[in-house]
Amino acid sequence: MASRRKFIKNIGAISMATTLPLGKASAHSATKKKDAIKVGLIGVHGMGWADLSSFLKNKGTACVALCDVDAELLKGRADELENQTGHRPKTFNDHREMLELKELDAVFIGTPDHWHCLQMIDACEAGKDVYVEKPIANSIFEADLMVKAARKNNRVVQVGQWQRSDPHWIAALDYLHSGTLGKIRQVKAWADVNYGRGFDVVPDSEAPLGVDYDRWLGPAPKRPFNKNRFHGTFRYFWDYAGGLMTDWGVHMLDMVLAGMKATAPISVVAIGGKLAFPSDAAETPDTLTTVYDFGDFSFIWEQFMAMGTAPYLEESGEPGVAFIGENGILAINRASWKIIPQEADGKYLTEVLPTRKSWSNGLDAHTKNFFECIQNRKDPHCTIEMGRDAATLAHLGNIAYRTRKKLEWDDLNNSIPNIPEANHYLKPEYRPPWKLKEY
Repeated sequence: MASRRKFIKNIGAISMATTLPLGKASAHSATKKKDAIKVGLIGVHGMGWADLSSFLKNKGTACVALCDVDAELLKGRADELENQTGHRPKTFNDHREMLELKELDAVFIGTPDHWHCLQMIDACEAGKDVYVEKPIANSIFEADLMVKAARKNNRVVQVGQWQRSDPHWIAALDYLHSGTLGKIRQVKAWADVNYGRGFDVVPDSEAPLGVDYDRWLGPAPKRPFNKNRFHGTFRYFWDYAGGLMTDWGVHMLDMVLAGMKATAPISVVAIGGKLAFPSDAAETPDTLTTVYDFGDFSFIWEQFMAMGTAPYLEESGEPGVAFIGENGILAINRASWKIIPQEADGKYLTEVLPTRKSWSNGLDAHTKNFFECIQNRKDPHCTIEMGRDAATLAHLGNIAYRTRKKLEWDDLNNSIPNIPEANHYLKPEYRPPWKLKEY
């Protein structure tokens, strides 16, 4: 159910994209197809490196800079690129220094969630196009700021919700949008993952040699170093991320919004907690059920750590989505999709289709789309608005869980009017000297 505010905002963005060049004129000729697109990467450990590696499969691309707070990891990645390409990228500890490179056309942001907002806005203001990992921000307020920054600076921004470019998902949603399943009254999505055991509490320690831990914390609260909060497991602590809901959840929630052509819910309620592993190191819940009311359909999200099951489809432990219609159910995950017909009077209400297996590389399709949009200055498949909407949905689910209240969502004013005390979750407090941008 699209809000008036976001409808108007998105229409304005579409109008601007179709009537004006999306990027500012720059000192280099990034949009000329004969020139290589020169990119840099901020955060070289996990998905950021996967994103960059995928992008560099496209001819006419080059990585000229890497930035990370882990000096040893940074050197190792620079060595890898030099061995692969014969050219060594420049390396940086501070992303702001990297953004001063005039030859840099675009940046990939693969840092923890709490850094995305500052780094994406800095990149847009420096005249760079951006590929930012999901969720785009660690709060709803930051996500809105990022939309404003991208549009004010006329930058191409691709969000790493790559199902938007995957032919496998596109085909399934095309079938959904054909209307064959009839009215969709409910949608379910899940992340019943088979990992999560053994995340034991460990004592604080000194940061590893070569790690600039204060810069890793950035705008997050000052805390002693703990290895559980570092690298991939940062996502289970509220200071930096939102657990499974903002990790796998954002991918699947985005497909719910795409399938239902929706942007924001009317209300949300959540139950769950640390029910499987109450004494482990995580702050975020290992078990969660969240119910969203969109007015003309309901949406249920569920997550289970160390469960490894999944409804409707045969791939256990694979997150997915199911659209439940009056004539049948469309169930889809990254591996397959299928139609489960409803029955009445001994007859199927829709055709029986064989299970469709995925044959495509969605990430490669997504980074290729980013490459093409840098050249043609068109909006990419996953716009910054789409990233904001998915992040908003995920964060509202987490806020409902943390407050243990049913939240009403005023999408026009970005507020929770019925539970005023819940609004403090919408905007983070940055640790000095870091400051939220004003737009």
